[in-house]
Amino acid sequence: MTSSRLEAFSDGVIAIIITIMVLELKVPHDQTLEGLRSLLPIFLGYALSFLLVAIYWVNHHHLLHLVKNVEPKTMWFNLLLLFWLSLTPFATEYMGASHASSLSVAFYGTVQSLCAISYRLLAFHVSSQRLRDNLMSAVYQRNARKNGIATLCSLLSVPLAFLNVALSLGLLVLPALMYFVPEREVENIVKAER
Repeated sequence: MTSSRLEAFSDGVIAIIITIMVLELKVPHDQTLEGLRSLLPIFLGYALSFLLVAIYWVNHHHLLHLVKNVEPKTMWFNLLLLFWLSLTPFATEYMGASHASSLSVAFYGTVQSLCAISYRLLAFHVSSQRLRDNLMSAVYQRNARKNGIATLCSLLSVPLAFLNVALSLGLLVLPALMYFVPEREVENIVKAER
């Protein structure tokens, strides 16, 4: 199997995830500005989820271009990531329906933590295929700290949800800000290999 086939499958799954999320946005029954304003928390949850899924998609795209050999392990790590990402629409809907209750935000944080851990496993596997490549090894070492901080933020958001929902959600936004722009070094490696 080629990495382009793996990427095409992943792109399809991620497109479905985003479609499911947007279908959960309902038109308000109250056709006034107040009715629209009442949907703001639900829309903000959707926007956060869309941003997180989009960031995974962009970084996943770059990561798969670094795959030397698509091994069964590569496919399983990729499927693990897609599994946790596929729970994002449910976690988003639950958080919106419960008006960001502590439990729903903790559940959302758990799903995002498992997405982060799964992505790190896939990235580690892909990087391990290329550890003899000095440039890739250096990039992986530099990103290890950033990856650790992002995963820790997601993990800490779970217990924090029971103390302060706003801070918990803030911890979930922080990794999004850290990964909004993909690593330039990875982009340059991909371009150089084409």
